[in-house]
Amino acid sequence: MVGVETLDASRPAITAAADVGYCYAAYQVEIEHWFCKPSRAARTHHLHLIPVGAAAWLRPIAFRDYLRIHHDVAREYEVLKRKLAQQHRLDREAYSQAKRSFIDRVTTIALEAGHGPPRRTQ
Repeated sequence: MVGVETLDASRPAITAAADVGYCYAAYQVEIEHWFCKPSRAARTHHLHLIPVGAAAWLRPIAFRDYLRIHHDVAREYEVLKRKLAQQHRLDREAYSQAKRSFIDRVTTIALEAGHGPPRRTQ
């Protein structure tokens, strides 16, 4: 996840990312520029360009910051991810969906506790 000023200002990154092997996908275009590598069908790398201060930026940062401080929750997440990786090893979408409720729950707690970067005013 890379923070950008605006999606419009970061449009040149689409060509730059393609030059290093990333595929651009017009997915959630009002929220982010989304890329994957080596192809859309076989994704091993994801790249998200998201405006700093947007909810799509604040939520993952709050989740990350909370896990950095709460080692017990980070361990719980690790155990869950390992279990789900085994269960859904051939289905990335199912794996991601299965993690969603944990991530949403912890992110809500994190935001309520004031974790993450301050909101940006424009």
